[in-house]
This record gives sequence, C-alpha cells and structure tokens, in this order.
Amino acid sequence: MEEEGDYGYDEEDAGVIIMPGEEPEIPEIKYEYLDHTADVQLHSWGKDLKESFEQVGTAMFGYMTTDYDSVQMKRVHEIQADGDDLESLLFHFLDEFLFLFSAEPCIIPRVIEITEFDLDNFHITAKGYGEPFEIGKHPQGTEVKAITYSAMQILDQKPEHDIFVVIDI
Repeated sequence: MEEEGDYGYDEEDAGVIIMPGEEPEIPEIKYEYLDHTADVQLHSWGKDLKESFEQVGTAMFGYMTTDYDSVQMKRVHEIQADGDDLESLLFHFLDEFLFLFSAEPCIIPRVIEITEFDLDNFHITAKGYGEPFEIGKHPQGTEVKAITYSAMQILDQKPEHDIFVVIDI
C-alpha cells in the first residue's frame, strides 16, 4: 500500500542525492527558441560542441516549465547515448533525457553536464542535476512529445558551434 506522497517508485530510481554545496554551477544561457511550423526549433551554441549539446538539452527542459529557476538540484541522474553519426548521437542524447522526464519519477534536470563526449565512437555519458517534476512547484510549460531529425543541424565550425533541432510539441 502506498502512503501519501509515495509516487510508486523506489528511492534508487530517484537518482543519487546531492549534498548541499555539491551542486554544479548553473551555466550561462546559450540557447534560444525559434518559431517552426506547429513545433519549436531549439538553437544552442557554445565554446565547443560539447557545451552546445549541454545547452540544447537544457533548452529542451527550459521549454517544459515556465519557471526553470524553480528547479532545484537535489539529485543527479546519469544517462548514456550512442549513435551512428553526429546527428543520431544528438537525437539519442536528447531522447534519453526526454525519457528521464517521461518515466517515473519524471526528472527535470536544471543542469546537464556531459562527462564523456566521444565523437570517434559517437558515445555520450551525461549527468542531469535536478529533481522530480511537480506541477505545484514547477509551472508546466509545453509538453515535448518527441525529438525529430527535421531541420537538424550541427555546425561545428570554429569559433562557432551551433545546434538546431526541432522538437515535436
């Protein structure tokens, strides 16, 4: 029998607890939302491609709540993504984080940190620092249904490293 406040998941599913003072710094915002027919296009940039990937993941979650600053970094979750090329790696990276949000306990990360960025083997290991999404605490933005390959661009031309990806809303 579930007690009040029990969401039906094991404590292990809720990620590793972050102790006060162990939270990563919240990075500068390096993304924007561009209009797209019936969807939204995320545009991110960074000092390198790794930062651009982190920023586009953060942009996706920023679109899912109208007050992203309300998300606290209480737990850390790790994801892994693999691809056959750079575009499929980006797709699977975002899709893994979208799954983290879609499955119990519905984690919304405030900071995404890539810890392994292997472009030779198209592999990413990343951490999401956040907490379970709660309607009363995190005002709901727009639901993201899926990641798409539509108009996906990864521009890795120094000094600019831009990503454009359309999400289905």
